Amino acid sequence: MTRLNLPVSLASVAFVLAAALTSCGTPSPSGDAQVKGSAEQADALVHAEWTKNATIYEVNLRQHTPEGTIEAFLPDLPRLKELGVDILWLMPIHPIGEVNRKGGENKNNYIAEPGSGSLGSPYSVQDYYAVNPDYGTHDDVRALTEAAHGLGMRVILDWVANHSAFDCVWTEDHKEYYLLDSLGNLQPPLGTDWWDVAQLDWEGGVDNGLYAAMADAMAFWVAECGIDGYRCDVAMKVPTPFWDMARRQLEAVNPDVFMLAEAEEPDHHNRAFDMSYGWHFHHLTNQVAQGKEPVQVLRDYLEEEAERFPSDAYRMGFITNHDENSWNGTVEERYGDAGDAMGVLAATLLDMPLVYSGQESFNTERLRFFEKDTVQWGAYSKTEFYRTLNELNHSREALWNGDFGGAPEVLKTSADEHVFAFKKEKNGSAVVVVINFSDAPQQVSFDLPEAELNVVMGEGDVDGWSEGQALGPWSYCVMATDA
Repeated sequence: MTRLNLPVSLASVAFVLAAALTSCGTPSPSGDAQVKGSAEQADALVHAEWTKNATIYEVNLRQHTPEGTIEAFLPDLPRLKELGVDILWLMPIHPIGEVNRKGGENKNNYIAEPGSGSLGSPYSVQDYYAVNPDYGTHDDVRALTEAAHGLGMRVILDWVANHSAFDCVWTEDHKEYYLLDSLGNLQPPLGTDWWDVAQLDWEGGVDNGLYAAMADAMAFWVAECGIDGYRCDVAMKVPTPFWDMARRQLEAVNPDVFMLAEAEEPDHHNRAFDMSYGWHFHHLTNQVAQGKEPVQVLRDYLEEEAERFPSDAYRMGFITNHDENSWNGTVEERYGDAGDAMGVLAATLLDMPLVYSGQESFNTERLRFFEKDTVQWGAYSKTEFYRTLNELNHSREALWNGDFGGAPEVLKTSADEHVFAFKKEKNGSAVVVVINFSDAPQQVSFDLPEAELNVVMGEGDVDGWSEGQALGPWSYCVMATDA
């Protein structure tokens, strides 16, 4: 397999980071290192200005087009720009391991016979420096980042640091990077059914060279292909000091990188990650929609969230993604008639809203995880819905990300058993959202903040809430000041 050498420019990055390893082997900033954050503050996590009101879209490259290639995806960029997308998150683009490759129907998967034609999991990385030939080439990646940048969008890669394929090039060249069993063999992550991947040894990662090797690989794509950052798979399974180190190294290449953790760890936001998943919130929305939890859990969640996370942490809201769709069901399966209501909540209560390949077409199929299964786009029936939510996040400062926007404040209503209402305010911008999370109409009254509000989504009249007005089953009203 062809490998690309690290560019000369990364040698200077390695020199900068050399001072960040202390004698005890724990990465830490050094007063001598010329490392900057995303602005002019030395060695501090500073969100790049462009991220303050950004939205994100997950691209399932294999399934997004019939061809499943980067080249075939390129013509869709203008449509996604029109949808209001700022960040394109590509699922892993690396070659997929052949040893223990999985195939089959999502949860009914199996170890595929060699030569069976099964495509395997994109999260089984065979070479961190290479592009899956099924998707294209390094030049195709560069063409994608250049085209996206030309439209004002950024591109981040899905990065799998916790484990690699059993036949990853590192298993031959650097077996010391791996957590071996008592007989010296590679092994899958303990306590999982991830039989197609081998666990890397992060506990010994400083001494065995894994920290440096993984960070160098990440820096390669930023330096050589114009990648703007990463979505980091199961980030909680990799030590936070590594992520802190890697973020510093990436900033030495591009000070305005963006980092998303598939995790909910408050300390990730100290130095490494701009944004983390709202996983617990997502699970609660499923339970509320299915009648398994009362609406009150959403109010409790906000209180707990404010105590756990710093106010400048970006939190990602979503109602679907590649995991949820393939493993747990479509939006229709999980939410039923509450899909739009939960879509509004996810895009306004948390910080940055996510749309996943096919979501804007109301995809009603569980996409196959290990095999080819092209999105059936149809009439893009939810495009206007998600375009409106993205536009609100762009234009209303109250909805901006982290401290750039306003914190949610629960509003008491006359129907709190079934209705959830909140407001966000920032620098004269105000947004109020009220949602009926029941299958019956509710008569609702509550006090609006003192602001010149207009209804921008849903049903209802601004002037009717103090006296009370009806809100239909699973319906919502979004009010906002002018942009």
